[in-house]
Amino acid sequence: MNKKSIIIGLVLAVALGGGLYYRSTQTERGGTEHAEHKEAGHKEEKGGEHGEHKGEKEGDAGHSEHGEAGCVEMTAEVQKQNGVVVVSAKKQRLAGVISVTGKVEANADRIAHVSPRISGKIVSVKASLGDSVAAGQSLATLDSVELGEALNRYQQSRTKLALAQSNMDRIKALVEKKIAARKDILQAETDYKTSQTELHTDEERLSMYGVAPAELKGDGRKKPLLPVRSPISGIITEKHAIVGELADPSKSLYTVADLSSVWVMVDINEKDLAKVHKGQAATVTVGAFPDQKLKGRITYIADLVNEATRTVKARVEVANPGRKLKPEMFATVELALAADAPPVLAVPEDAVQDLDGKKVIFVAESAAEFAVRQVQPGRLASGMVEIASGLKEGERYAVKGAFILKSELKKGEVVGDTCGSEKKLTNDAIAPFQLFFYFRTEARY
Repeated sequence: MNKKSIIIGLVLAVALGGGLYYRSTQTERGGTEHAEHKEAGHKEEKGGEHGEHKGEKEGDAGHSEHGEAGCVEMTAEVQKQNGVVVVSAKKQRLAGVISVTGKVEANADRIAHVSPRISGKIVSVKASLGDSVAAGQSLATLDSVELGEALNRYQQSRTKLALAQSNMDRIKALVEKKIAARKDILQAETDYKTSQTELHTDEERLSMYGVAPAELKGDGRKKPLLPVRSPISGIITEKHAIVGELADPSKSLYTVADLSSVWVMVDINEKDLAKVHKGQAATVTVGAFPDQKLKGRITYIADLVNEATRTVKARVEVANPGRKLKPEMFATVELALAADAPPVLAVPEDAVQDLDGKKVIFVAESAAEFAVRQVQPGRLASGMVEIASGLKEGERYAVKGAFILKSELKKGEVVGDTCGSEKKLTNDAIAPFQLFFYFRTEARY
């Protein structure tokens, strides 16, 4: 038992001594190498030459100059498979954009409030909320006393006209036989034309109420119901028709809206009024469909400035395919301005990625290596973003596939890889600890 304790003590002493010796030697060696590496780095920097390894100070300088946060290695073949495209940065003219917020409204020129022409009791409802209806389609039917009275006058006018025509024909026959005087036929023709005019007036009254003359042909014994028709094609957005209720011209039974085009009402800042005019192109997006951009034009600019907000109301008319834009939605509207500014360095929006709260671009350092470069974006126009700093004209960068490169960079961060160097424990460093655990195991048994 005493021998085992002595052996364990010797092993511990050897292991600890070896570890301390290795630490001291590595510290001295590291200091010497760091000093030599630093000196060599300064010499290379002065001479304009780059060696295979950079010193720690030089790496820090590179970070502060370009805002690099790492690098991604990807062969040309893998780049092609993932759709990574590299181009040279260049300057171009950007059209200015005024971005404003607004609210979607139904096109007031394409809205109809449907109500009956005369009072009556609702006996049937043929359309409901959200239904698509055509112009002239019957939405509800009424039983109206006023319609009955108009129908009686119409029937009386028809009977009177028939009698007047019969009397005129009889008198014509008598005149031809020289039995009646010619003045009698003139009176008969006058009575016929008067009856004809009265019948036409009654037909127009019924047509105005919504009853077509074709529906009145026959014996006239069956009383027709009064239809309430939609004047336009569209969608029923409001419904107030209930069977059994009394309807009158002052009460709207339905609201029909043609939503094939809508209005977006926006507020233009007073300082931007000189840049806005009727007919100006606009791009509309909504939160429900952020990837879909709808084209429209300004059709109205108010003449009064809001005293509280110092803004002016403007109306943008937008085509609405599929009725995706719905009234009361909030929308973002971009008003395009003329591209008369000097050329600036600009890249597509997809080339700029968010990385740890910073805007970065992947710059091609070589055919298979991309450096992460922090940039300062400027104004945005037509899918292009201005690069105020961080990228120079002529530098090659990933115009497509930047998201793929970002994903590869994140994978490298997870496993602990760093750009151009690897952190590893050498065999010399772990040798004393392996020896210690070996002897400890042998001594136990």
